[in-house]
Amino acid sequence: MIWCGHLHIDSSTIRSNGKTYTRHLLRTSFREDGKVKHKTIANLSHYSDAEIEAVRLILKNKDRLPELGLAGDVKVKDDKRFGAVWCLYRIAERLKLCAALGDDINGKLALWQVFARLIGQGSRLSAVRLAQSHLGCELLGIDRLDEDDLYKNLAWLAQHQEQIELGLFRRRYAEQLPSLFLYDVTSSYLEGDHNALANYGYNRDKKQGKKQIVIGLLTDAQGVPVAVRVFEGNTSDGKTVADQVQILAHRFGVEQVTLVGDRGMLKGPQIEQLPEGFRYLTAITKPQIRKMLDSSVLQYELFDERVCEVSHEGIRYLLRRNPARAEQIQRNREAKLATVERVCLTQTQYLAEHKRASEELAVKKLEAKIRSLKAEPYCKAAAKERVLSVQLDPEALREAALLDGCYVLKTDVAPDQANAETLHARYKDLIDVERAFRSMKTGHLEVRPVYVHREDSTRGHVLVVMLAYLLRLELEHCWLPLDVTVAEGLDELGAIKAQTVTLGSTSTARLPEPNARATRLLKAAGVSLPKVLPTGQPNVATKKNLPSERKPR
Repeated sequence: MIWCGHLHIDSSTIRSNGKTYTRHLLRTSFREDGKVKHKTIANLSHYSDAEIEAVRLILKNKDRLPELGLAGDVKVKDDKRFGAVWCLYRIAERLKLCAALGDDINGKLALWQVFARLIGQGSRLSAVRLAQSHLGCELLGIDRLDEDDLYKNLAWLAQHQEQIELGLFRRRYAEQLPSLFLYDVTSSYLEGDHNALANYGYNRDKKQGKKQIVIGLLTDAQGVPVAVRVFEGNTSDGKTVADQVQILAHRFGVEQVTLVGDRGMLKGPQIEQLPEGFRYLTAITKPQIRKMLDSSVLQYELFDERVCEVSHEGIRYLLRRNPARAEQIQRNREAKLATVERVCLTQTQYLAEHKRASEELAVKKLEAKIRSLKAEPYCKAAAKERVLSVQLDPEALREAALLDGCYVLKTDVAPDQANAETLHARYKDLIDVERAFRSMKTGHLEVRPVYVHREDSTRGHVLVVMLAYLLRLELEHCWLPLDVTVAEGLDELGAIKAQTVTLGSTSTARLPEPNARATRLLKAAGVSLPKVLPTGQPNVATKKNLPSERKPR
């Protein structure tokens, strides 16, 4: 086989459905076994006409480059990262987030904060550093950026939060308003006490002694975020409901609503304050279940794997027993008793080895462990002749296990609007909100650490996280068949960098062909790389001195 070909540009134009399509291929021709064949080196179709002509000129005059001033080696230099930013930008356009934020400088800065939260998390300072390595400012049209700009932008986000949420809501549900919404509350602890909303309260993170903020998230039935609110750390769950109801009733203009919330939020006072046309779906507590059992409104026999319905005084009660949950509770109870037995044995051994040790103090330690495990209804500590023992009450133990895995839902939704199975399924959808909280708090998006202390900055920060979660949900749906997490996918796309190609005194910017993995990610997300890269030289720099906003936490 003899190679004796040369490089050339092969161009062709076709017309289809009234449109003209032109493609340019860099090819080489050669002779193999007596036949002329062609091999494609690169597809140049995405380059401009001027760039194509420049390549033609170089190929045509390759022996005269010195006299044309084009002599020298071709140099290719990697520039800023582009793939992840471009993908997020196209997704934000698709979800109408760009339109909701607006095209002024504050909308652009807010969009970059959302992108930075997905790409790298961290503080506003971290977001500026990301802008130094990604083509974000060039793409969005941001001329200058430092951390002070982003702190001011958080205040702008807090001030325009209702307008932004309303814009997203109207664009997303332009054809039909949803009638079912999920709502849940979580808390996020703080490492310091400078935050204006920091206070002590019921800490779901089990971080005793730390102040916190409370976050309420409202989503549609599919778990897509609609609105988020930040409350002072000592705000109870129930007190946050009125704010979300006001959002639905007055700002979003939704008249027929079923609000789904857990037993900690939708209690009697909150249910009574719901506007006309609002319905609720919640759960009742174990003491309430026992009270209804004692009054024969409910019967133990009705708890089964299938949902059973009981109506009482115009309210529907949906009963179910989850065998898997019952088994889990039983294992936990047995583990607690095993722990108590170990403490009992340890204290008895200590008394035997230390003759002057106090038997009374040993009993108190055993009782303290029983209380900490909440086993005191059926478990007691006793001592005789410096030997400790654990006494179980079989009747109390049976009573405690009676409602294992049992729960009761409560609703005023009419039977002709939704049957028991449908309502039960909608209540289980609350897990989508819990999943959102996991992603926003400790997962990919990391709402914590907060890194700000002003009230408006805190609200703006949490709004950024919610908007980032909106994009994350879309990418998660797109990439689920590829078995790729959103963080992994963005990291892969982030490896697509702009390149500067220099030949002599001439330079041009281009994008290399993405690898097979990145190509699959882009295709699954419905995103195509642009033919022309964004240009510009924004002034992106971090401040040497800490701005007043960033006090030590």
